[in-house]
Amino acid sequence: MVRCAPNFLAEIFGGDVMSRRYDLIVFDWDGTVMDSTAIIVNSIQSACRDIGLPIPDDDAARYVIGLGLDQALRHAVPTMTEEQRPEMVTRYRHHFLQQDGAIPLFNGARETIAELHEAGYQLAVATGKTHAGLTRAMASSDMTHYFQATRTADRTFSKPNPAMLLELMNELDVSPERTLMIGDTTHDLQMAHNAKVDVVAVGHGAHSEEQLLALNPLTLVEDFLTLRLWFKENA
Repeated sequence: MVRCAPNFLAEIFGGDVMSRRYDLIVFDWDGTVMDSTAIIVNSIQSACRDIGLPIPDDDAARYVIGLGLDQALRHAVPTMTEEQRPEMVTRYRHHFLQQDGAIPLFNGARETIAELHEAGYQLAVATGKTHAGLTRAMASSDMTHYFQATRTADRTFSKPNPAMLLELMNELDVSPERTLMIGDTTHDLQMAHNAKVDVVAVGHGAHSEEQLLALNPLTLVEDFLTLRLWFKENA
């Protein structure tokens, strides 16, 4: 674990290590750290168009972001048959991978995560992406070295099942009371509640502020600048 001088911690987060509220901060990826919502929606819709399935509207396609791919496609395209599912997955991946390498991080994401890492917090990712997809995204954005552990939907149960958070806390030896989840969807918030973990919602991702606030996060922030300010006062 990387630790910095106490005066640095006080400057960035308003207190020393002993006064911290959390030891582990877990980030969702798509729609939270990486600005991929529009590309995911377009990829789902394009895949449906390719194989002649009804095309979900933007709201329906946005709602499933954060779930594992198979679960997401079943929800977004309920008329998809088992015979069509493999081709649907293939076409979705085709469209997504055409743009994958150019997806940006949200403004302030790198700086915020770097500050938390340098200040000695343990950081992890819990995402609906596959392990291969997350590995690729973290490498292309040069973010891999900030995170101690990850969980993906193809390696454990998908959100809102609490397994991702329970496994991360067990691996990193952190209690629920000392863990914080950051996410942009109701799936993230429900997973955190199921794991008895505090959660902060970000409003720049897939789900609306109204949907997020209905699940009573600690707070809802509009962007990483606001999140950094919240961390300084509360984390």
